[in-house]
Amino acid sequence: MNVMGQTPSTPLSDCLNAVCNGRDNCVAFPDNPLYQVSWVNRYNLEYPITPIAVTRPSTAQDVSDFIKCAVANNVKVQPKSGGHSYANYGLGGQDGELVIDLVNLQNFTMDTSTWHATIGGGTHLSDVTTKLHDNGKRAIAHGTCPGVGIGGHATIGGLGPASRMWGSCLDHVIEVEVVTADGTIQRASETQNSDLFFALKGAGAGFGVITEFVVKTHPEPGDVVQYSFSLSLGKHTDLIPVFQQWQDLISDPNLDRRFGTEFVMHELGVIITATFYGTEDEWKATGIPEKIPTGNVSVVVDDWLAVIAQQAEDAALYLSDIRSEFTAKSLAFKPDELLSLDTTTQVTTYIDNADRGTLLWFLIFDASGGAVSDIPMNATAYSHRDKIMFAQGYGIGIPTLTNSTKEFIGGIMTTIQGDTAQTLTTYPGYVDPSLADAQESYWGPNLNALGQIKSKWDPNDLFHNPQSVRPGETDS
Repeated sequence: MNVMGQTPSTPLSDCLNAVCNGRDNCVAFPDNPLYQVSWVNRYNLEYPITPIAVTRPSTAQDVSDFIKCAVANNVKVQPKSGGHSYANYGLGGQDGELVIDLVNLQNFTMDTSTWHATIGGGTHLSDVTTKLHDNGKRAIAHGTCPGVGIGGHATIGGLGPASRMWGSCLDHVIEVEVVTADGTIQRASETQNSDLFFALKGAGAGFGVITEFVVKTHPEPGDVVQYSFSLSLGKHTDLIPVFQQWQDLISDPNLDRRFGTEFVMHELGVIITATFYGTEDEWKATGIPEKIPTGNVSVVVDDWLAVIAQQAEDAALYLSDIRSEFTAKSLAFKPDELLSLDTTTQVTTYIDNADRGTLLWFLIFDASGGAVSDIPMNATAYSHRDKIMFAQGYGIGIPTLTNSTKEFIGGIMTTIQGDTAQTLTTYPGYVDPSLADAQESYWGPNLNALGQIKSKWDPNDLFHNPQSVRPGETDS
């Protein structure tokens, strides 16, 4: 419980304390000795941020009451689910915002007649997987980092190995309970508050606090072929033919949708992962084993949970739940924007010659498209339906992040952009605080509509981070 005497009484602190009504671990203020470590708990230590307070609601009513306290005191609000924003946007992304940490909203129910699951907004992906499995061996598509929260993931996109087969995480969301800027607890779906629902599916942090998701689910795949190939090399230019072979494979418009893959370049070489949702015979029948670099080092895992655990282990190779100083940049590619042989040569040559400033860096290419591209661009706020590949560059400071590393990761992306006629955009799940026109890059063709919806539902921009949608924005 707060020691009331420590916090100077302000109208905001009085209001938040009144909502908590003496409950332990319900609100903390900056004078709490464990504030930064236990309450704020920044993911990217490169960005120091001090929220005005951190709240931990237990119910949607608590969320509503905390929002009303913020409105009355002219304070901006951001919800935090897992807290994995690369720029700490779940903490507001700047000093002085009110954080609504959804850690206590972990409810789960399964309707076994429709196989729709209701999932609390603070649930982490590892728990989503386990709860779906334990309640009828069901599954949804989502990313591989176990500590990521569904609140951010399912409102921004949520891409993972099963996305080419089933769509993004947000494509599974059919209804939400959301608290809006006036403190109203309401439902949003295709038929109810449909404009708000459109915005929450792709730009959620600017429109409300989702306390629970209703998602459609799939039966778990029976057999899964999991494949990982590692190649060490003398220099990164040795990777040119390997990358081109992989990129040729993933850019095939008829590529089997049961297949997901990543190409991970790092200090010592490359790791290529592949996941195929089917039997080994079906995997061979696709023809992919002959086309993927090095072919047949496949293992059949017929246990969905084991596959998820393996993917989490692969993800831990780069960023999982470790708090560190890091820099991250990303780009998204349409079919006609893929890397030419010349660009691949320039990028790998650049990597070989650059001052990297760290041994812990990654350049990750992810295959996308498939089922994600089936949904019209204007059906949800998510605007990267036409992309078939993403690139993410990470540089991790050991122990601190140097300018060399920032320039190295930035230089990779500048080199990739070199031969693209138009500026490549990026996905808001891989947030980049240095972008000049972030909203246009993140939401592109949907930005104008989002600005109008924001004007209706949050005209005073209560739900705010440095790159969230602003009221009434237009493309001009």
